[in-house]
Order: sequence, then C-alpha cells, then structure tokens
Amino acid sequence: MPMQNLLPEPPATLLPADDKAVAALAEAEQVDTDESYADVAARFPAFSAAWAMLASRALAAGQPVAAYAYARTGYHRGLDQLRRSGWKGSGPVPWSHGPNRGFLRCLHALSRAADEIGESDEAARCAQFLRDCDPAAGDALSSV
Repeated sequence: MPMQNLLPEPPATLLPADDKAVAALAEAEQVDTDESYADVAARFPAFSAAWAMLASRALAAGQPVAAYAYARTGYHRGLDQLRRSGWKGSGPVPWSHGPNRGFLRCLHALSRAADEIGESDEAARCAQFLRDCDPAAGDALSSV
C-alpha cells in the first residue's frame, strides 16, 4: 500500500490581475513584433506575461540565450509576486487562473531555453517545478 501524505497541501496561490498590463499586451499582440512586446515589458517590468512572449519569440527565432534571459527575468519577477501573494515556496499555482499564466509560461520557456544551451539539470528542475505548480500547465505548454 503506497504511503499517503497526511499533511494538508498549501492553498493555491492566485496572482493579482494587472488590467493595464493585460491591455498593453493585447495591443502588442495586434502589432506582433519583438519591439511591441519589449515595450510592454519595459512599461510593466513585473508583468511576467510580457517576458514570456519575448522568451517564446526568441526561442522560435533560434536565440536560446536571449530566450533564457527573458524567461529568467519573467520567472524571477513572478516569484516576487508569488511571495507577495503568500506563496511559501511550494503549493499549487493553478494554470486555470489567468494571471498565473505569465509566470508559468516563463518557467516553461526557461526550461526549454536551459535545455537548448546545455543546462540539462536546470531544464529538468524547471520542468519539474512547472509540473509541481500545476500538471495542467505542463500539459498545456508541452503542446505549444
């Protein structure tokens, strides 16, 4: 019989929405250039979704070092927000909550970029952290 964890899981962490940053990102998506996303990241540096877009575009362009830098920036900004929202270093960060997706996308991009630059240990840690946050995030992002 497998052992059962009797300790309660920490509550899910839900990042606050930033309506101005979301609107700016939507406008950037209409233009869809690196510069439009960089402008959003510069205007809203704590908004992980902008960094995730920059990382994703850099990966698609075959620029893993730039992708790594963008993803790491968004990841750390997201960690700061998670901690301010009560996260204690573990527990669910649900993909279903829209404001969490920027952080989760950065974590996924960081794993991919780390793998591409030969940082296999970090790539594996990031991939596992993503699954620990929410397996649905790993499933959704692995198909991208």
